[in-house]
Amino acid sequence: MYKPYNALGVARDTVPSQPVTLVRPHAAARAARYFAEKFPGTPMYAVKANPSPDLLRILWDGGIKTFDVASIAEVRLVRETLPEATLCFMHPVKPRESIFEAYHVHGVRTFSLDGLEELAKIVEETSIDGQAATDLTLCVRLRVSSAYSKLSLASKFGVPVDEAAPVLMAARQAADALGICFHVGSQAMSPSAYSDAMLLVRAAIVAAGVTVDVVDVGGGFPSIYPGMEPGTMQRYFDVIGAAFEDLPVSYSAELWCEPGRALCAEYSSLLVRVEKRRDDTLYINDGAYGALFDAAHIDWVFPTNLLRESRAKSIGYSFYGPTCDDMDFMRGPFELPADVQTGDYFEIGMLGAYGCAMRTAFNGFTNGDTVIVTDEPMASAYTVTEPSREVVIPIRRAKSQG
Repeated sequence: MYKPYNALGVARDTVPSQPVTLVRPHAAARAARYFAEKFPGTPMYAVKANPSPDLLRILWDGGIKTFDVASIAEVRLVRETLPEATLCFMHPVKPRESIFEAYHVHGVRTFSLDGLEELAKIVEETSIDGQAATDLTLCVRLRVSSAYSKLSLASKFGVPVDEAAPVLMAARQAADALGICFHVGSQAMSPSAYSDAMLLVRAAIVAAGVTVDVVDVGGGFPSIYPGMEPGTMQRYFDVIGAAFEDLPVSYSAELWCEPGRALCAEYSSLLVRVEKRRDDTLYINDGAYGALFDAAHIDWVFPTNLLRESRAKSIGYSFYGPTCDDMDFMRGPFELPADVQTGDYFEIGMLGAYGCAMRTAFNGFTNGDTVIVTDEPMASAYTVTEPSREVVIPIRRAKSQG
């Protein structure tokens, strides 16, 4: 009888000295299908969350055909990996050279902005022989609250609602299609984040008196972590759909979203080894300069699982990573049995979002192999209601990002 390959099998078979990235293609495919089939509009993947070409292809096959790119490097990556994909350049502040290349070389037609200066750059760099482009979709980013989210994204970008009217009116004149976008912050724990933001969208539209063709609710869709268990994803979709239907937009207006974490968090986890124990602190072979950036810098707590049998009660641990830097520290608490010892392996889950994307080679410490596993992630925001599509996948070890 077939048994899924998992972290325990990898540790047993390879006894790795470096951290191993474990990837679950079936989990990413399931998340993609969920958004593609159930979101009441167009979902586009926020590439910054995990730019793995393998993941991009999985999401494409799962029904995600539009991608939120935030740099010219991401534009090039997605265009090379998925030549038929629709790309939306949603970073509100872009170098002129990036705008020019994105439009003239890679066929990007959608750009975000949050001010008149950025609008002027887009108009100028997309012109041909002095003639302004006539095929632009321009999305003005509003500043909205991150009060419901675990990580705020409310201060760097976005035009305040009471200052948005002149920007919206100017963008309307330059755009073939005018959009309004916003971002409620990462890991929004209530659908109210989106309904509250939609009230601000309504106020901006009324104040400017413009016809809006696109409303992009951004990202923030939550995954499941210790102490963070939001309601079902369908609740978010229902609230967003109802709020969109109530907006004064054109009859053919489109609804977009930009999930990043929600599409890739379940895609990968990390297999690590304990190099030393000191009281309730474990020295492990990955850390703040590797896949655990968020655990170190914003005290994000990830699920953990010891890869051997233990009857000891669980306690909360802190981690030190492998570098010489005192800042290579993850406060936690990370729950593991009280009898963890040097040489033990454990799995850290839900690292598909931002884990590999934030990895560096500081101090010479890098990731080891990337291995496909076929078991379920430690948590899932998607209820499995269809027959399993899992197949036996050959083990592949590579140095590419997971």
